[in-house]
Amino acid sequence: MIIDDRFYDVIIVGTGAGGGTIARKLAEAGKKILVLERGEFTEKESSELVEVEVFKKEDYHAPENWYDNAGEPFQPQTSYCVGGNTKIYSGALLRLREQDFELVQHQDGISPEWPLKYQDFEPYYTEAEKLYRVHGKVGDDPTEPARSEDYPLPPVDRLPQVQEISDRLSKHGLHPAYLPIGIGDEGRTDSEDTGVSPAIRAGHDVTLKTSAKVVALHTNPTGTEIKAVEANINGQSYLFMGHIVVLSCGAINSAALLLRSANEKHPQGLANSSDLVGRNLMTHLMTVILQQSPQPNSGLFQRTIYINDFYWGDKDFPYPMGHIQDSGGILQDVIFSESPPILSVAAKRMPGFGLKQLAKRSLGWWLQTEDLPDPNNHVDVKGEKIYLNYTPNNLEAHDRLLYLWQEVLKNTDKQSRGIHPYGSVPIQVVAHQCGTCRFGENSQTSVLNLDCRTHDIHNLYVVDSSFFPSSAAVSPALTVIANALRVGEHLIEQLT
Repeated sequence: MIIDDRFYDVIIVGTGAGGGTIARKLAEAGKKILVLERGEFTEKESSELVEVEVFKKEDYHAPENWYDNAGEPFQPQTSYCVGGNTKIYSGALLRLREQDFELVQHQDGISPEWPLKYQDFEPYYTEAEKLYRVHGKVGDDPTEPARSEDYPLPPVDRLPQVQEISDRLSKHGLHPAYLPIGIGDEGRTDSEDTGVSPAIRAGHDVTLKTSAKVVALHTNPTGTEIKAVEANINGQSYLFMGHIVVLSCGAINSAALLLRSANEKHPQGLANSSDLVGRNLMTHLMTVILQQSPQPNSGLFQRTIYINDFYWGDKDFPYPMGHIQDSGGILQDVIFSESPPILSVAAKRMPGFGLKQLAKRSLGWWLQTEDLPDPNNHVDVKGEKIYLNYTPNNLEAHDRLLYLWQEVLKNTDKQSRGIHPYGSVPIQVVAHQCGTCRFGENSQTSVLNLDCRTHDIHNLYVVDSSFFPSSAAVSPALTVIANALRVGEHLIEQLT
């Protein structure tokens, strides 16, 4: 065991949307920071893919197995690298809607009220949009929340054939809006280029260690403070010490690390006196539908459309159904690495076309429905193994959204002859994971306080999507970034 002789203001574990962002916030305030990332720098990100690389699914999976409800192993589509999952995300950066922070009745249950409201996050949403260079347009979506400022950059131009589809949807009475997308000078903004690298450049004392897998957090004898972070680097164990420890490993891995770090004072896992660490795992119900086109496209273009007309339901179903957005170029969307069967169904209708050719003649639509928090949906660890005990809920709402969108496509897209293959996104994707360390004011019903500090351990914070009390139906990335900026501001005050 090697003990690092330096003492840091903050040790950050993970470099995704939360970790990379808070690293930059703290670095610009001049704090001494250690960033531990279990992966390395990537040679290529999803926005730089060419041709059929997206179907090389092994390139976008963690080098380990997790286990599902039945105990069957799978390789999760989660990215261990500098930048985390922002290296393979779509760059869609949407705000939660104002009502998402309130108690919402669904057909299958309750989406709980958040202890902080939209107006508490709004200034940080604005800061996050500027930081991640979000391109968007206000005014087309009736669910758009109130804003203190417009988007910092204009919307991304649509391909002519995509604009034609948008026009047809408008004539059908819907409200297609420009999807907010983070784009920098070299493609999609991510937390390596926007967070970690600027942190290293700006910080007076920022240390990044890659290939550093954190295996345990060690507390003081009373169990009230993290005294050391243990990491394995190139086969050697190291101990690192600092005033504050921030976990940003993703909702599943952050929970797993806390559970693995159980000790005499915390026999159920660290920060788990509520027995809620790892519980209430949410991932969204997601389905992709393919819309075929006689005109080929590059397969490598940005997403630009979203539709929220059914977000809060309709006249026949007074419960939320969810969010719809186009997939952009299929050859640029790594989730399709899990979905060749969808394209295979389409191939039967278009014989003679391979995956690459078919992808270039298709537009995908992502349908996302909120799944509700359920304590029985949880992350568990047994030795080194991670188990996801997850059963989807709120299924009728998603089925209705799927049916409605199929009807919309049939009525607005005569060229596809009513043929729109679809498939559900499998658990292997673990997309939009959240909820495993929910925040709140009551230590018996939450893991974190309102500053995302654990109730049980006074120098341990969790700054990723773990803190969500509910999943809403839009992607969590911008809310994770905004919250990292909010918590970063708090930590700067604590360290002053």
